[in-house]
Amino acid sequence: MRGYFGIGIDNASKKGNMGNLVRTAHAFGASFAFAVKPKIMAHNGEMVTQDFTDTSKSHLNIPFFNYMTVDEVEIPQGCKLIGIEITEDSIDLPSFKHPLQAVYVLGGERSSLSPEMLARCDQVIKIPTKFCLNVATAGAIVMYDRHRVLGGYPERPVVAGRVPEPKKPHVHGGARNRRAAKRARKAAEENSEENS
Repeated sequence: MRGYFGIGIDNASKKGNMGNLVRTAHAFGASFAFAVKPKIMAHNGEMVTQDFTDTSKSHLNIPFFNYMTVDEVEIPQGCKLIGIEITEDSIDLPSFKHPLQAVYVLGGERSSLSPEMLARCDQVIKIPTKFCLNVATAGAIVMYDRHRVLGGYPERPVVAGRVPEPKKPHVHGGARNRRAAKRARKAAEENSEENS
């Protein structure tokens, strides 16, 4: 798959969801994961991102970043920040064209995307459901959709039960010789002048 992506949670408050999101991000080929303003647990003073509940230890296989403020979040040059939030002007996920370089950010479990984060987003998308979903589940759906759309898979059949048509292999053009093409154009012009 071409391009890259990262994914994170704004105001992460639950260890389990953060670990689940990082594990799913690793499985779908994310380049990095992050948390913005992660909750500090009162009983031990640690951030919810201190120790993940991910048994596959995905956070050891892809970079993970903690940002204390929205302004600290670094977006690579040419990359688009995509918010995942239910707002009036959000784009429905099935109609959304994923950028090749994207950073996706979801609102925390007990909150939505912060106004500061929404202001930084290039676009905001939503999953068209009857009500909001668990943050890790929503992240998994968006990553699956990105993988399905940009993964180079054949189109789905129109009729249920049919096997998808294999995707036609990419055909590369032959070598291009600009000098030869210029000579051919010049010769064609001379021939048309002689014939007129």
